[in-house]
Amino acid sequence: MTGCDWCHLSEEDREYLLCDSGCWSVFLADEQDYIGRCVLVLDRHCGSMAELTDDEWQDLLNLVRKLEMCLKTVFGADLCNWSCLMNSFFKDPEPCPHLHIHVRPRYRNPVVINGNTYADDAFGHHYTHDKGGRIPEEDMQAVFIRMKRWLDS
Repeated sequence: MTGCDWCHLSEEDREYLLCDSGCWSVFLADEQDYIGRCVLVLDRHCGSMAELTDDEWQDLLNLVRKLEMCLKTVFGADLCNWSCLMNSFFKDPEPCPHLHIHVRPRYRNPVVINGNTYADDAFGHHYTHDKGGRIPEEDMQAVFIRMKRWLDS
């Protein structure tokens, strides 16, 4: 699709690609308001979960299991919130939705990265949208490297 940002990612946008499963690409999100937050993007243009093929559903199930285990093992996540809220696409006069899913790991205990402590102050409650989650670049790299190593092993 010509108007779809997900279909035309630049090399810079692909910098934090954690894995590609065949049907889905998994990226470390640029906002780490929840340490290890990721975005799963379907590798074809598709506007709805109802349009997923059986293979795409099975691949998604495998990724959910793998990512949750990674986040629990690497950072001590207690649970993960998964969301597919395609609302922002429909703000445009000519919507061009591309299916993607957010995973927000949730933590009862703080996560320490390079000596910096990240606490999930709202643990046990709905995640906060747009809470702002820019972390120092060296922490972002550390999160990426730890997850990538685990996922590649």
